[in-house]
Amino acid sequence: MHSVAILAEPVVAKRPAALLPGKWRGVLNALRVVALDCRAAARTDLFEACALISNKQNTAQDAFAQALLKCISDVVGSKPVFFRPGTVELSFDESWLMRAIMAAAEDDRDSLAFLIRSRVPKIHQRHISFLINGISEQFSQV
Repeated sequence: MHSVAILAEPVVAKRPAALLPGKWRGVLNALRVVALDCRAAARTDLFEACALISNKQNTAQDAFAQALLKCISDVVGSKPVFFRPGTVELSFDESWLMRAIMAAAEDDRDSLAFLIRSRVPKIHQRHISFLINGISEQFSQV
């Protein structure tokens, strides 16, 4: 017979931000700063946020991030967790968003579609994809 050891405490796997390549750690910290600013800001309707951005030619880097972070809690059905800039650990929400942004930057449409479908209702998928692609494009221009 085989014996099984029972651990007194559950083992929690931490997702260190240090595993992200240098460029992406900078993007994560920029998103964390925007998330801090958006905590007290009024929520925005996803459709209106996308419409406002798409009409601007010279959109600032954080406009896409602000639009996404102001409405993401309504879209995914829960308040996303963003740690303070410089925190080593990644939350599930940060990890999901960074994987989606990286997939967009690498033009990996299948992975991006999978990630979006895994958390976003069908009615909002196109808009979230637009915002994630916008974030990826804006940060890749730096």
